[in-house]
Amino acid sequence: MTTLDVAWESRAQALADELEARGDLTDPAWKAAIAATPRHVLVPEAHEQDATGEWHPLDLTSPSGLDRVYSATTLVTALADRGTHREGISSSTKPDLMVRMLESLDVHDGHRVLEIGTGTGYNAALLAHRLGDERVFSVDLDAELVDPARDRLASIGRHPTLVTRDGAGGLPEHAPYDRIIATCSVPAVPVAWRDQLADGGLLLVDVKVGTGAGNLVLLRRDGDRLSGRFTDRWAAFMTMRHPHERLRAQCAPAGQDGRTRTTTAPPNPWERDRVVWFLAHLTGLPSGVRPGVRFDPDTRRPTAGTVTAPDGSHALVALEPTREGTWSVTESGPTPLWRAVERAHHLWREAGEPDWPRLGMTVTPDDQQVWIDDPHGEHRWRLP
Repeated sequence: MTTLDVAWESRAQALADELEARGDLTDPAWKAAIAATPRHVLVPEAHEQDATGEWHPLDLTSPSGLDRVYSATTLVTALADRGTHREGISSSTKPDLMVRMLESLDVHDGHRVLEIGTGTGYNAALLAHRLGDERVFSVDLDAELVDPARDRLASIGRHPTLVTRDGAGGLPEHAPYDRIIATCSVPAVPVAWRDQLADGGLLLVDVKVGTGAGNLVLLRRDGDRLSGRFTDRWAAFMTMRHPHERLRAQCAPAGQDGRTRTTTAPPNPWERDRVVWFLAHLTGLPSGVRPGVRFDPDTRRPTAGTVTAPDGSHALVALEPTREGTWSVTESGPTPLWRAVERAHHLWREAGEPDWPRLGMTVTPDDQQVWIDDPHGEHRWRLP
């Protein structure tokens, strides 16, 4: 039995209907693309992480596995061995997020689209169904991803242009593009993407200045500038990789003895107050900080949020508030990490507790800035 012999059509149609019913999908053209694309061909294997952090292969050929493929689920499709552990380096994005992004791009007949991050090729298949093969271009770093994606796309009759390349450089030989969509996160917008975007064109990219710190932003080109707003619903993608990059070394956290006090800034802003977490990175948190959680060794229930910096500085914030409605925080090491979060929380409150649509971004030849409400107002910061 070949992969196309599987009874996938009803599952694909059910997925399209579900996305429409949930409000993720409103454009009939994208609904038709979802219903016509055999995702299981493009995602023949995936991996799942258990509670201990170990990865295990998923059986996607069983009825339950196929149900998972044709659901609004992100599937991790490639792993990298980091010596002490394995981590996901490529995935097939949740279809609900993917169609929201595609609709945000405001694609029209005749548009030429560049995708940064080929992955499995599923998104390229949707674009090719909508626009035609000759108007879709996609790049990814690894031939181990691009070559199989090209073959699988060909097996379902799709032939967009796929190239193995560092995504930061785009694909200048086929520019300009009416739309660019990045299915990976970047700490700042690469200048090549701006240069390869047609004037008036749109770029949708996940800007993350730190772990979980940022969101999707939709930028329009006007001459040598890009400007636009962040999307209302938070999303996260794997970080764009580059050839020969090295993992950043982390010092061991400072000793357990530290400075304990109370704070009015709620713990775990990377989960509950993501705009605050983003602002903290823009206004003082050092580069490379990592959020985490501490568990009770007996109950395995989370008891505190943690922030660790490359210099070994550490902050631990209790999840349970005190009777006064504050939280206990203990800081150690040379950098008082939670102070930056407190400043960001105060700034956010003073600005009226803005959600993502009030935040915007401007990219010029000289710098890249994030702002609240007004690109020329008082609340604006250069990307670190």
